[in-house]
Amino acid sequence: MGLEFDSFTLAASTTDLSEEPAAREFADAIEFRMDLASEPLAALEAYDERVASTPDAMPILATNRAAWEGGEAADDGRLETLTAATRFDAVEAIDIELESLRAGATSATDAREAARERDVSVVVSAHDFEATPLAVEMRETLTEACEYGDVGKLAVTAADREDALALLTVTHQLTAAGHDVATMAMGEAGSHTRAVAPVYGSRIGYAPVVPERATAPGQYDLETLAELVERLQAVPPSAA
Repeated sequence: MGLEFDSFTLAASTTDLSEEPAAREFADAIEFRMDLASEPLAALEAYDERVASTPDAMPILATNRAAWEGGEAADDGRLETLTAATRFDAVEAIDIELESLRAGATSATDAREAARERDVSVVVSAHDFEATPLAVEMRETLTEACEYGDVGKLAVTAADREDALALLTVTHQLTAAGHDVATMAMGEAGSHTRAVAPVYGSRIGYAPVVPERATAPGQYDLETLAELVERLQAVPPSAA
């Protein structure tokens, strides 16, 4: 059964699955950055074997991020490796770039279909490392991503609070319309959205297991983000 994103999921990002025990206290899942690991499939196999004897080990969201979208994986074989990851029991979700699916690449479609067949959830993601698009563009991107996957993810770069507010507004609108989305604004001006976006419906948050190895600009450390989200979600909407 795939990861269910009907409520907020805090994913601890790592390139080393042996770090998983250190994240259990605060996280709900592990985002395994396959593109930053030397032998990702071997690491997943070893993790699967360990999970069999460790029932409280966390499920994995596997990401094999393309170099053209902020990662380090070359296109050759990248999505095929992600498809192979779906055969491991511990992998309960994968991340596929929206642009790959838009392009109609057979390897992207195959990865999504393999996930479907194996009850693995699909996060369809888009990133803008330079700016925050217009609200109408963000709505269109997230809506399209949700059509392809179980969760539409959008990460933008905020220059100021106005950008951050636009992203939070879009998050609220899409959630109210019944979509499962994950949103965050990268950079100093948008870092607070990682804690605040879940209040407006964002289903996934990301934080590094080891703060010095953050995988995106503006990430909080895992303990801090877990505490902030918990506190903010505990405040009733009508509280003043």
